[in-house]
Amino acid sequence: MAHFLEHMIFKGTDRVAPGVFDQVIESRGGVANAATSHDYAHFYIETASQHLDDTLPTLAEILLNASISETEFLRERDVVFEEIHQAQDSIDWVEFQTLMETTYEHHPYGRSVLGTKASLIGRSPDEMRCFHRCHYQPGNMAVVVVGGVEQQRAIDLVSKAFASFPRAELCPQMITAPQAPHFGIRRAQRYLPQLEQTRLSMAWTGPGVEQLRVGYGLDLLSVLLAEGRTSRLIQTLREELQLVHHIDSSFSLQRESSLFTISALLEPQHLNTVEAMICDRLYELQTQPISTQELKRVQRLLCNDYSFSTETPAQIAGLYGYYFTIAQPEISVTYPDQIQSFQPRALQQLAQQYLDPQNYAVTVLQPAEK
Repeated sequence: MAHFLEHMIFKGTDRVAPGVFDQVIESRGGVANAATSHDYAHFYIETASQHLDDTLPTLAEILLNASISETEFLRERDVVFEEIHQAQDSIDWVEFQTLMETTYEHHPYGRSVLGTKASLIGRSPDEMRCFHRCHYQPGNMAVVVVGGVEQQRAIDLVSKAFASFPRAELCPQMITAPQAPHFGIRRAQRYLPQLEQTRLSMAWTGPGVEQLRVGYGLDLLSVLLAEGRTSRLIQTLREELQLVHHIDSSFSLQRESSLFTISALLEPQHLNTVEAMICDRLYELQTQPISTQELKRVQRLLCNDYSFSTETPAQIAGLYGYYFTIAQPEISVTYPDQIQSFQPRALQQLAQQYLDPQNYAVTVLQPAEK
């Protein structure tokens, strides 16, 4: 519903007809777009600062007063159906969604943000209006303004534009249990005719934003394992043994449960060997000391990445909005200090606690026989 509503927001209000919002933004040389994740929906405009007075009120109008007409609802639902079909043709999406379903068996994170045709076909405009009035309320919203705008002017514009929210409604609330701990290895395998190489993905879950310090440490471990030629997995599996064409690791902080992944492209005959060697390297990480030199390398890489990701107004606005929505905005600027404060022993303890080589989710995508 959140993703479908993101589409419907742009269909206008009683005062802003469909297409008028885009005209207001684009006629001033600006751009606008939106996205929905597991934890939040994100709407943004980029325009010259002198046009903020004209564009921000229109953005607020469509966000707070979406009319959600039945005609537009039915038309846009077909657009969402097509988006779902296109996603199912994307190997990257299939890989990610299969891994999420395998990792989060009983948690909403395991469900596609796009939804399914079956889950959307029975929904009504009234249900969406209720959802909108329930969730699009001040306590759930952050407005971030970045650029050549004087602070008080920005505050005044936001206060005026977002002065009148819809009357809050209570919608049926989905009750979800916390992500239950898993034991053992959970596997999923799919065969895709358009695939040319085998894809291996392994995942471990961690705590959400309530244990942010753990997230910083897992971020460091992700880089230590698979970023740069001297990282452990790349050096061994790609450079020395040439068992994989590509391998990487990533960490994603989410509100309720973070996600740590290791993914590889390889030939099918190396699949079991590579998975076993990844588990061996995780065991080594837990039992052998991390050198100070190795830790300094990954700290430097992450701090550099943070600097490069805060160079433009759009990047900074995204950073502030992200932390404002899932945690607190103040911590958005503390990341480098947190990363630099870790010691080798603390990282090793996190690896022991969260990267169990006998307890993870794994998905394999294989080329189907032609």
